[in-house]
Amino acid sequence: MHRPFPGADTRHPLTLPDGRVHTGTVFLKNAIDHPRIEVGDYTYASAHVPPEDWAVRLAPYLYPGSPERLQIGRFCQIADGVTFITASANHRRDGFSTFPFAVFDGGFEAGRPSLPQAVDPDTVIGHDVWLGQGVRILPGARLGHGVIAGAGAVVAGHVPPYTLVAGNPARPVRTRFDAATIARLLDIAWWDWPIDRILAHEAAICGADLAALERAAAG
Repeated sequence: MHRPFPGADTRHPLTLPDGRVHTGTVFLKNAIDHPRIEVGDYTYASAHVPPEDWAVRLAPYLYPGSPERLQIGRFCQIADGVTFITASANHRRDGFSTFPFAVFDGGFEAGRPSLPQAVDPDTVIGHDVWLGQGVRILPGARLGHGVIAGAGAVVAGHVPPYTLVAGNPARPVRTRFDAATIARLLDIAWWDWPIDRILAHEAAICGADLAALERAAAG
């Protein structure tokens, strides 16, 4: 017998067959309280050993005072071991040394020559993105909707929607659908629908039935 689908405000949405709550899986927005992280509804993260601080586990170099942000869309799936290496992890790399002298004497004021002078852009993850086990997302990466990053991938730069990437450095393996289908999916944007409507059309969404999904979008 099906249980009601967990609400978007649920912290631990996964119940095991024996009735226990799986504490290693969270709807991430309800497990993170960080001023520089924004997560959409129903995006979940999993860990074999649940961390005390999900923000530190996932984005260890994103500090409350960091200038950059980490933005993650709705319905993303974040496997164990995923790390977002945000821009505050960077060292200056255009000089003779990359050593951050200013870090060790408290010299964080702007203009210290051993600190990066430019800040990389925000890291942005689209909707319905699947990040496999151990994926590393590098500073300023932008992943389009529907991207899949294979286990262990090290992802930088811009990844177009519905692209499968793998490797270190991550390279496109293939697009998941043809260009016309991708364009229609981006226009339909099912991830913005109310959850009851999404569940009513689960077969079309997960079964890649574009015709049925277009009828649902028009209805």
